[in-house]
Amino acid sequence: MKDIFEEEQRIHDEAIIYLIKLQQGEEFDIEKFHLLINEYRRLLKQLRRVTKISDRATGTLNDSKHDLLDKVHFDALTGIYNRRFMEDSLKRIIKSLSRSGDILSVLMMDVDFFKKYNDTYGHSEGDECLKTIAETIKNSLSRANDFAVRYGGEEFAVLLPGTDRVGAEYVAQKILENVRAKKIPHEKNDASEFVTISIGITSHTPDNSLEGNDYIRKADKALYQSKQNGRNQYTFIEF
Repeated sequence: MKDIFEEEQRIHDEAIIYLIKLQQGEEFDIEKFHLLINEYRRLLKQLRRVTKISDRATGTLNDSKHDLLDKVHFDALTGIYNRRFMEDSLKRIIKSLSRSGDILSVLMMDVDFFKKYNDTYGHSEGDECLKTIAETIKNSLSRANDFAVRYGGEEFAVLLPGTDRVGAEYVAQKILENVRAKKIPHEKNDASEFVTISIGITSHTPDNSLEGNDYIRKADKALYQSKQNGRNQYTFIEF
C-alpha cells in the first residue's frame, strides 16, 4: 500500500508540474498527456485490486471474530450458553432490574446420578445424554429473554428475568416433565428407571447490594434440598 501511495504522489506531482509548464507557455504534448493518463489508470486498477483484497480480509476477520465470540459464549458440547456468559449476563441483568424494580429468578439443576450413568453407559453416551438434556431445557423456555446455561459438568442453569416465584416454578415443572418424557434409560438412577434432573429455584428483586453469586448460592442451596428429598423434583428457597 505504501508503494501505491508513493506512486500516486509521483504521478500527481508530475501532472501539477506539467500543468504549470503549460500555463507558462510550453507547447501541449499529447504523448506526454496520454502517458500521464495511462499511468493514472494503471494506478487506479492497482488500488481497486488492493481494495478488493482488503474487503475480503475484513470479511474474514469479521467471520473470525464471530467464531471467537461463539467459542467464548457457548458451550462446545451442548451448544447452549456457558458459565462465563451467564456470569457476565447476571451483572447486566441485575443492574437493569435494580433500576426497573422487576424480579429475577434463577434455576440451578443437575442430572441425577450422572456419574453412575457414565460408569454404566460410557462417556460417549454420557455426552449424548447431556446434549439431550441441554436441548430439552432450552426448548422448555418460551420467552426471548430467558436462557439456558451449561454451568459445568452435568450442572445446568436457567435465568428468568422478570419472572416471579410462580412463573419460575411453572418453568421448573415443565423442564422436569420434558426431561422425563425423553425416557432416557438409566438403570442406576435411584429416583427413576430413566434419566431425571433435580432443580433449585430462587427469586428476588435485585438491588445494588446483590451480585450474581448471591442468586447462584441460593439456587444451589435449593438444589441441594431437592437432592436430599429424593431428587427428580424442584425446591424453592426464599432470599
